[in-house]
Amino acid sequence: MSQATGTSGSASPRWSATTKLVVALSMVAVVAALVIRFRFIITPLLVSLVFAYLLYPVASFLQLRLGFSWGVSVVVVYLVVAALLLTGLTAGGLGLVGQVESVVAVLRDALAALPDLLSQLSGQVFQFGPFRLDLRSVDLPDLSRQVLGAVEPVLSQTGAILGSVAGSAGRFIGWTFFVILVSYFILAESGGLRGRILTLEVPGYGQDIARLGRELGRIWNAFLRGQTILFVAAFIVYSILLTLLGVRYSIGLAFLAGLARFVPYLGPAITWTALGLVAFFQDYKVFNLPPLQYALLVVVLALLIDWLFDNVASPRIMSQALRVHPAAVLVTAVVAANLLGILGVVIAAPMLATATLLWRYTFRKLVELDPFPEPESEQRPPPAGRTLVFIRRLFRNVRRRPQKT
Repeated sequence: MSQATGTSGSASPRWSATTKLVVALSMVAVVAALVIRFRFIITPLLVSLVFAYLLYPVASFLQLRLGFSWGVSVVVVYLVVAALLLTGLTAGGLGLVGQVESVVAVLRDALAALPDLLSQLSGQVFQFGPFRLDLRSVDLPDLSRQVLGAVEPVLSQTGAILGSVAGSAGRFIGWTFFVILVSYFILAESGGLRGRILTLEVPGYGQDIARLGRELGRIWNAFLRGQTILFVAAFIVYSILLTLLGVRYSIGLAFLAGLARFVPYLGPAITWTALGLVAFFQDYKVFNLPPLQYALLVVVLALLIDWLFDNVASPRIMSQALRVHPAAVLVTAVVAANLLGILGVVIAAPMLATATLLWRYTFRKLVELDPFPEPESEQRPPPAGRTLVFIRRLFRNVRRRPQKT
């Protein structure tokens, strides 16, 4: 005859508070040990999750508009992704890495020659039409030391990352297909439900987890799609501009300018420094301008482009959805770079917004307050969806206009 010790009739004994504490601490220790031991796979798994989240709307579109099943929709999406990846690698993906490597090498040489250049410029006066630039009152050697101290660590880290990618292209391609394969299984097993891409069940906390999931979805949805649009737009604009100005390694520099959109303050400053150095030291100068004037022209145009992105494009696309301070994002990017490498720099903003959301929830639960004091805001459709709606309305209005006879 079995002895029932639980209220539900189960023969399994209940754990005491001490046993629960020991088991919980043991689980934390095991998870920490596994993370430390297999930390090399954490970044690919995070990229796989992000990739699956990015491709979910595309598969959902195929399912709803073309009548495909969810499995067929996911297969079609990933076949297209694989074809684009293979086309990109054969058509110039590795060439892009080579260009960026060349940019880093040129910048290192330029930084090494920067102190001598500033010493030559010290004490000179330059006249630009009605404008006069007097360098006699500027401490150029101190300026060069500050520039070297700020830029050299970033360039060395970027060069090491790109060098490892180019030096072990086979391993890079292998990890890329690993990411695609894992993200495929994540998306296929979701069954067409966004909430099943990443599931977490805790008894009694279903509503809290659902609310947190929606808030986190808003954060990552705004960042992933918005920042991807900004990266692509910056890459295209800089590629066209630098090519027209005759700047060397225009594609590589445009790629770095696109990455700079992820890091406030420091990213654009490094881009401007890189553009100025490359433009100054290259042999060809458009319109046969002097080196300093040519470099200033390139940097001023880059400043104008970044100003337009920061004040026109970014607010419209991102809609202030993350609500984090740019200075805090910069600090988070430095910390995340040590933990996750280049991926940490890219996702620093949503990581900070996620940590802020979880901290606010935990703190309010600790002091026994309502974790969600504000009503849940209505989620607007992503920028791409709003663009499609605008295009449909435009064509509908055009069709409704009476034709003139």
